[in-house]
Amino acid sequence: MSFRRALALAACGLAGGSVLFSAVAVGKQPARGGDAAEPRPGGSAAAAAAAVPAASAAPPGLLLLPPAAAAASCPPAPGWIERPAGTGGYWDSNWDRREPLALINLKKKNEETGEEELASRLDHCKAKATRHIFLIRHSQYNLDGRADKDRTLTPLGREQAELTGHRLASLGLKFDQIIHSSMTRATETTEIISKHLPGVKKISTDLLREGAPIEPDPPVSHWKPEAVYYEDGARIEAAFRNFIHRADAKQEEDSYEIFVCHANVIRYIVCRALQFPPEGWLRMSLNNGSITHLVIRPNGRVALRTLGDTGFMPPDKITRT
Repeated sequence: MSFRRALALAACGLAGGSVLFSAVAVGKQPARGGDAAEPRPGGSAAAAAAAVPAASAAPPGLLLLPPAAAAASCPPAPGWIERPAGTGGYWDSNWDRREPLALINLKKKNEETGEEELASRLDHCKAKATRHIFLIRHSQYNLDGRADKDRTLTPLGREQAELTGHRLASLGLKFDQIIHSSMTRATETTEIISKHLPGVKKISTDLLREGAPIEPDPPVSHWKPEAVYYEDGARIEAAFRNFIHRADAKQEEDSYEIFVCHANVIRYIVCRALQFPPEGWLRMSLNNGSITHLVIRPNGRVALRTLGDTGFMPPDKITRT
């Protein structure tokens, strides 16, 4: 006597916005005499199927569950992460709160000016340029250092930074600035990279320091206690909101900006920018000195050009520590 294996699928909307579907494979139950009997009408399986519109018919052997049941499988998000309102789509076009309508105080609108004045104000608030964000992970560093000042780059790490700087310079782009974490390994990586990009200003910030951005899903037993996510997560989210957004309306030309920071910060930023569930940040890995390239269009659309690129390094120079 054989039994069919049951398969449960649960899918949550992007960035936790909406539940797409949940399906359960219902196998035939063994009956007396060895014959397989179909699920009886009126049972829980039939009730679940009845709740689904006919247009959403499932493949043979699958029953669609109501969204409320599937939503229970989605982990709750921390309070500092805003989920898109409603369930009507996958992309929140105002994710950075820079949609023209979001920048205008409609309550102060002069009633006598009418729609033409509003249209003019909206056009004035529209972004015109594209932002290119280059997220660089710091190079290999001394793991034995007890304090941050002791966690300096290794000789190999300095080689990696040279290779990354050379790669960025070879792109032939006019970089506007380098914003880097204030931690020692990121600062030293920045200093080496900047030698290949003379004249590009450097800015240090504590917001980009390494930390635990959000409790990962699936959970990792050896990771951090909840209090750490509470403290680091809000700071890293603040870094995302400060640095990752569409161009200001006053910006006329496309910009190319470099951010030298850390693996956890970069992975979290990528998830947030693409409106993927941020809890999935730990599912990605980044090599030391790698380049991740995000593009933010004037309309707020975001594209990931490269993730953790180290193809410009010889294989014996690649590390992930």
